[in-house]
Amino acid sequence: MPVVDLVLPKLGESIMEATILKWHKKVGDTIQLDETVLDIATDKVDSEIPSTTEGTITEILFEVNSVVPIGTVIARISTTASSSASIIENIVINEPAAIEVVPFVPSTPIQKEFTPVRENTLQVDTNSSSQEAKFYSPLVLNIAQNEGVAMDELQHINGTGANGRITKKDILDFIARKKMAIHLPNPVVSEQTMPTQSSQEQIVNEAAPRAILNKPLDVYENTTSNFSASKSTKLANPNEVIISGATEIMEMDRMRKLIAKHMVDSVQTSPHVTSFVEVDVTNMVVWRDKVKELFERREGTKITFTPMFLESIATVLEQFPMINCSLEGDKIILKKDINIGMATALPTGNLIVPVIKGANQLSIVGITKAVNNLAQAARNGQLKPTDTQGGTFTVTNVGSFGSIMGTPIINQPQVAILALGAIKKRAVVVETPSGDAILVRHMMFISMSYDHRIVDGAMGSKFLSAVGKEIENWDPNRQWFQYV
Repeated sequence: MPVVDLVLPKLGESIMEATILKWHKKVGDTIQLDETVLDIATDKVDSEIPSTTEGTITEILFEVNSVVPIGTVIARISTTASSSASIIENIVINEPAAIEVVPFVPSTPIQKEFTPVRENTLQVDTNSSSQEAKFYSPLVLNIAQNEGVAMDELQHINGTGANGRITKKDILDFIARKKMAIHLPNPVVSEQTMPTQSSQEQIVNEAAPRAILNKPLDVYENTTSNFSASKSTKLANPNEVIISGATEIMEMDRMRKLIAKHMVDSVQTSPHVTSFVEVDVTNMVVWRDKVKELFERREGTKITFTPMFLESIATVLEQFPMINCSLEGDKIILKKDINIGMATALPTGNLIVPVIKGANQLSIVGITKAVNNLAQAARNGQLKPTDTQGGTFTVTNVGSFGSIMGTPIINQPQVAILALGAIKKRAVVVETPSGDAILVRHMMFISMSYDHRIVDGAMGSKFLSAVGKEIENWDPNRQWFQYV
């Protein structure tokens, strides 16, 4: 009987390995085509791997918690089908798994200045009869490290996932209860290094008359006593400051390491040039304010400025194919599809870039739904591997964090990335039929970093200017719901 190799499929452009969470089948079990064989986890998503054929599992090559490179044979299936072949690389994974199993290895805790006082007891399970080590997904580990959850606390959290494993909701609920129960006291320092409040008051009371006597009397004639009493523990004397020299060392999580490597590789690969354009977005602001309530009632989703910008960018990309391309060696690969990546910040502080496929084919309604659905999936950890693949151009909204402009790093292997700055009201000189006038307008900066090996300054500036013009020419009376 022929034996088919089950291969760990490609899960994303930057994903090189995955962790095995659970085998749903064991050696000797029969399995059907497309039946789930195992659960795996990557730094971005958890997924189920289905069988590529039907038959009997004859060999499992990796244990649970093994980290396996993409493309590696992980199991073998004996089948009677003569035409069976290993096609796992073409799988589209539909449902992300909820939990990834990875042993938690806490870093050495740093000596702290003070100990929090717990006024309420957290509800944790301390009656576990098993002393076996628990395992936690990278998402749970990242949240635990960022929120300062210790190993002993993690071990006592009641998990609601499969086999009692801790889910994202479990640890977030625990952290919320912990923050409600913990009240941080003032830092405790020794009496030798820090004066007591009574001694500080004595110093102030003794020094005040001397300070007043050194000033002319008329300085104090019109003063009032409307100042509120202050009991600040801050020091007034720089010589009393105590420098502990304490530091804290944090290990980067796996996703942050991948992002760091990707950024360094991009800068070393592409000579970056950044151009800037100032844009008047008043028409967009007026139109959105006019339609946003009706839009939400009609479409069931909110419209933000991001879909409007993406529609303008997609329109201009059709006119500049050299911006919508990639470079492989000495060959320029022109992409016929316009797939715009949308940089999205995750709750863990990391970054992911879901892709809006065929952005130029979508109406403003379609782009809005795609943006909101992908952003929500990213925040909830529900993105599928295919959601982050195939991007041809990337947009990052630095303005959502208050920045007026940015110099983003290219998302390889693309050749350009555009940054949207914050929208600000400013007085601007505007040409009118009756002459120049100073008006209050909604203004913003857009910037684009591009690969100078392919995109010259002239082309980059023309493209960016065209995007700015497309945004400024937004019709404030546009009837957005005229679509099929």
